[in-house]
Amino acid sequence: MKTGERFQPVTICDMQAVAGHFGRPSCFDGRGVQMSQAHIAKPTEAAAAPRVSDAFALKLTSSELATTMSHFHRAEIARMAGWRDRLDRTSNWAITVVAAMLSVSLSTPSAHHGVLLFAMLLITLLLWIEARRYRFFDVYRARVRQFERYYFAQIFSPQPDYASNWLAIVGEGLRSPRFLISQRAALVRRLRRNYVFMYTILMLAWVLKITTPSLQRDGSPIGFGASLLDTFRVATLGPVPGVVVVCIVTLFYVAMLCAAFLMRADDGELSFGDVHV
Repeated sequence: MKTGERFQPVTICDMQAVAGHFGRPSCFDGRGVQMSQAHIAKPTEAAAAPRVSDAFALKLTSSELATTMSHFHRAEIARMAGWRDRLDRTSNWAITVVAAMLSVSLSTPSAHHGVLLFAMLLITLLLWIEARRYRFFDVYRARVRQFERYYFAQIFSPQPDYASNWLAIVGEGLRSPRFLISQRAALVRRLRRNYVFMYTILMLAWVLKITTPSLQRDGSPIGFGASLLDTFRVATLGPVPGVVVVCIVTLFYVAMLCAAFLMRADDGELSFGDVHV
């Protein structure tokens, strides 16, 4: 080698680790392009100095790097699974509330229709809590998917010119953790996935309650259908007239449907593939 010449630095090189699994070396440059041995060993006079993070990474052997990556991936899966369990718990609470309120409201004519309105309020509170938990879940899900998409997928099925700065993105996320989606986007996602069905069931039950004489506490005969004035009278909630209650519930459901199906949320990780939660 001539004076002033040195090898071009390689940012990520898992030659020995991949060779142990697949019998062939595989190295990638800073752009994610797979390089041959001749390309790696080619001297250059204008080679840029390695970054501090790259220099630290180059101190690790291939086995140490593989061990670090595997342990970190396993830890992120555990954190993701923990927040996923919290999401399921909140959804289970919401389903339990819906079932309990339906049983109380429709089982006896003496039950007030306000029980179903109270159930709508509780479901809204649980939706807000679940959206907050979903934002945490989305952070760790994104890290796990980065490992699967940029690391393991490149080992199993390498693609040229594929993004290789994902480690830098993960590193910055570890230094300064930030949410990847807003509270509004999380609300829209969870509403589309689960809660729109619960709201629909409560709405149908409430309409049935205020329009069916046999489900009202004034001793009306068994039968379906009531006049519009009777419906507004039954829908009265304390000092609030029934017309106002019906209008508020209608506006609430119109806003919910617009938020669920008309507002476009940032896809983020949902733009990759079809298997999502």
